[in-house]
Amino acid sequence: MSKVLIIGCGGVASVAIHKCCQISEVFSELCIASRTKSKCDKLAAELAPKTETKLTTAQVDADDVQQVIDLIRSYQPDLVMNIALPYQDLTIMDACLACGVNYMDTANYEPEDTADPEWRAIYEKRCRDAGFSAYFDYSWQWAYRQKFKKAGLTALLGCGFDPGVTQAYCAYAKKHEFDSIETIDILDCNGGDHGYAFATNFNPEVNLREVSAPGSYWENGRWIEIPAMSIKREYDFDQVGHKDMYLLHHEEIESLALNIPEVKRIRFFMTFGQSYLEHMRCLEDVGMLSTVPVEFEGQQIVPIKFLKALLPDPASLGPRTKGKTNIGCIFTGKKDGKDKTYYIYNVCDHQTCFHEVGSQAVSYTTGVPAMCGALMLLTGQWSQPGVYTVEEFDPDPFLKALDQYGLPRKESWDPVLVK
Repeated sequence: MSKVLIIGCGGVASVAIHKCCQISEVFSELCIASRTKSKCDKLAAELAPKTETKLTTAQVDADDVQQVIDLIRSYQPDLVMNIALPYQDLTIMDACLACGVNYMDTANYEPEDTADPEWRAIYEKRCRDAGFSAYFDYSWQWAYRQKFKKAGLTALLGCGFDPGVTQAYCAYAKKHEFDSIETIDILDCNGGDHGYAFATNFNPEVNLREVSAPGSYWENGRWIEIPAMSIKREYDFDQVGHKDMYLLHHEEIESLALNIPEVKRIRFFMTFGQSYLEHMRCLEDVGMLSTVPVEFEGQQIVPIKFLKALLPDPASLGPRTKGKTNIGCIFTGKKDGKDKTYYIYNVCDHQTCFHEVGSQAVSYTTGVPAMCGALMLLTGQWSQPGVYTVEEFDPDPFLKALDQYGLPRKESWDPVLVK
């Protein structure tokens, strides 16, 4: 019996809320909060007749620490699930510390305003020290480790699929399949077709910034950075088929390199069609991916925010998206002195997700792990004061919950390796 405050009411949050409402014996009360309360009210009204979970709603500006503190103190939750924008991670963490409440999110912090001089100075130092230039990294949230530990609180970072499940796959491989892991390739394939000329499957601001940034991977104890989309491979994905995939920087590489120190190389690949890439390059060339405000007819407009308003809402893609996703990790390493390979992954069908929760599979594969992570915290299966990523906890109960609630694992001990 737990009370949970969920901040966010977009596509991923909607999935997480649907799944929480399927386990009313744990999620006995939920408060859905967002800047736009009408969205929360609509979702709560849809779910109320179908669940025993008590649903309430609230309006909150998650950029305002005091508003979040006031809401937490009013609702008194056992856990705050941050499924809003990664820009808001730090303000919500600050509010949780002020109120003595556990915290979790689905993506690590990045700033909304990358031109802010104070942030820029810290960022540029990190680029020099760490060797990669992505705007998002764990350092800002890892700085809260001692604060959460001293307060006796747990903060769970990045509990979606990637990051999230992919890190649990790594912990599972380390625990059950290998004595030492040498290489990890994380493969994220979306074989779905939504029928639009161009649309993003999750928040456009986050998605487009992520894929237009330089790629990077971890090899022999250091970061190697490459121009965006400059390393391409083809892979034959189970139940999807042959797809082109490109090496990207991704946040879980950073924590995995720290927590699996013997690993020699970690790479992350994501599939893209040529139409998507051509649209993205055109938008980047004309400045539409910029986060720096421009003046237009007397108003300050952020180009990527304006673009977001023009693109289809990712939450609306469910009815028209057909096909499957395939996300997982391929490992090489040693077991009992012998070379070994192992592949653990999930295949998820867009239309199956839509018929269950009204969502496409990209939102589903992020929202279900968020619920399962919350389940681990609320039932005490993951409980340790401090700030942690998923691979730092026991993967077994988490993967068991994923198997049960919609994202069952598949395994291969003879996979085709990525060159």
